[in-house]
Amino acid sequence: MSTTDEPIIVAKNLRKVFRAPRGAKWDPIIAVDDVSFELYPDECLAIVGESGSGKTTVARMLVGLETVTDGSLTVRGESRAKGVKHLADRRRWAREVQYVFQDPYSSLNGRQRIVDIIAASVALHDTAKGTTPKAAAQGILDSVGLGERFWTKFPHQLSGGQRQRVAIARALAADPGVIVLDEAVAALDVSIQAQILNLLADIKAERKVSYLFISHDLAVVNQISDRMIVMEQGKVVDQGVTSEILANPVQPYTRALRAAVPRAGWKPVRRERLAV
Repeated sequence: MSTTDEPIIVAKNLRKVFRAPRGAKWDPIIAVDDVSFELYPDECLAIVGESGSGKTTVARMLVGLETVTDGSLTVRGESRAKGVKHLADRRRWAREVQYVFQDPYSSLNGRQRIVDIIAASVALHDTAKGTTPKAAAQGILDSVGLGERFWTKFPHQLSGGQRQRVAIARALAADPGVIVLDEAVAALDVSIQAQILNLLADIKAERKVSYLFISHDLAVVNQISDRMIVMEQGKVVDQGVTSEILANPVQPYTRALRAAVPRAGWKPVRRERLAV
């Protein structure tokens, strides 16, 4: 990673307000409030926070699943604040930024064999590079640790970790510059988490892809990210180099998150005792 390069993603004063439907008796919800950050080439930036902190809403605005209420959001200098309106733009955006969800099973077509799922993405984004979409798909599946014996299986025949590898392979099929990983290992047990994190590190080293890593787990974030921002109730409350923040957290909320990470001799501590 080199922050001397131009950033791929620039967010400035991002704000997202979910307004009440007509006739509803509840106030607008401010999910994201004045959030700014940059993501550089060959970097992993983590966005950390508890459920409801706004971290996933930021990611969804980036890929066009949510519109921006205020502020600016650019990818390679092109604004994404207004959302996508045309199919051609959606496909072009998808070739720049791909999204890997926490639950891969719900995002995979259960009626397709996994090689066909990946081949369809290769064909859609025209990334076969001199070979057939199916051959390209086989190569991508190999690169994520799913060899020939898996190619003709359906998603329901795979384990959770294997399905997450398929989801990562589908993201790679677009040959993107950025992959958003939204709690991508949260549903996996610790040993499988480690395998997926090692796979992501290998992919990053080989392809020089950047990651926006959404997580509540500081142990995972410490392993994979270069920099991190910490969100609480829609706002950024801490940011910097991951190793430095976690080694010596200054902000009370960051200290509370770190104290919640299980370790040898760990005992839960109430946040009120930490936020002093």
